[in-house]
Amino acid sequence: MSTLISFLGKSASNAQTGYRTANYVFEPGFEREVPFFGMALLEYLKPQKLILAGTAGSMWDVFFDHQHTDDDGLLALMEAVPRQAVTPEMLTIHEQRLTEKLGIPVQCLLISYARDEAEQTAILTDLAGAISKGERIVLDVTHGFRHLPMLALVAARYLQHVRGVQVQEVYYGAAEMTDPSSKQTPVLRLGAMLHMLDWVEALAVYENSGNYGVFAPLLQQDGMQADRAHMLAQAAYFERSSNPVQAKQNLSGAHAHVREHQGPMGNLFRDTLTEHIGWFRHGSRADWELALADRYLARQDYLRTITYLCEAYISRATEKFGGNVNQFEDREEAFKEADKNQDVWLLKHLRNAMTHGVRTDNRDAKRLLQDQQALDSKLRALRKSLFL
Repeated sequence: MSTLISFLGKSASNAQTGYRTANYVFEPGFEREVPFFGMALLEYLKPQKLILAGTAGSMWDVFFDHQHTDDDGLLALMEAVPRQAVTPEMLTIHEQRLTEKLGIPVQCLLISYARDEAEQTAILTDLAGAISKGERIVLDVTHGFRHLPMLALVAARYLQHVRGVQVQEVYYGAAEMTDPSSKQTPVLRLGAMLHMLDWVEALAVYENSGNYGVFAPLLQQDGMQADRAHMLAQAAYFERSSNPVQAKQNLSGAHAHVREHQGPMGNLFRDTLTEHIGWFRHGSRADWELALADRYLARQDYLRTITYLCEAYISRATEKFGGNVNQFEDREEAFKEADKNQDVWLLKHLRNAMTHGVRTDNRDAKRLLQDQQALDSKLRALRKSLFL
């Protein structure tokens, strides 16, 4: 189901209509001169449901008078609005009449003034209760209090995660941008702000997990060719499955593609993203593995930290005896020698216990696995002692 959520404000620029009439231009060939932007947007989008959200002091009386819903019920609203005393019961008859007039379900939702944290969170709860899971929604933030558009952006993201809805667009009828000569008022689509939040969320996911593959679909949406964006996802997959060589192969191309990409969102996040995926550009395999161990230790991803510390040590040992760091047999030979090192031995026990989920018989490993702070401190100490 597609639903339009339109906020109703409190302005009284015009005694008869509440808002001054504006000639809203949606696209060439579709413009409407109306006082209430949401009604023109309703005609433009043709959603399957309309939710009108307003406070106990919003101009419900003026709005419903303009819609010619119910004269008797209008008197009660006219008395209640100045006192900020509108109740859901007062809106019921108008809700029913507007449903009949428009031919789609109409819901009038009373919301708080969002004056503090409690009222702001209450609005999110009320909106979540008014829509069903999986709905496609559009937000109209033209009218209402000036701080509501900011809350609407938060609401859009909240509803997406909590109710699984798809927020298709955020509309704003920009009356203050009306052209003085043509008298035309532009209709702004603010969906790009939602895309920005997608990127910010992806960055937060990356900072927490180290998985830069979350940027691949966003880069594709931003105009990058699918095969190029896929290289970034592949690199993340190989890195997180302890295969730095194949990760580097994919990152070599992906890094260049990210630098060259000219999409608006890519431009905004390019420097941050290229910095985070640039570990492969310097040093040998051992250096890459050590850099990855440091990154995962900073994120408290201890299994990957231990894995890459072990592999970095083996790569260094393989280099020392002149072996091929990418040859299994040479790495195996180096590991046999490295296994004599007590620090490497401890890492091996920690990795086995964490990978297989079984109790280790190594007393030090057993103790460390019972205390995160102790494990973190020990891994930092091993990082220093093994790689002077």
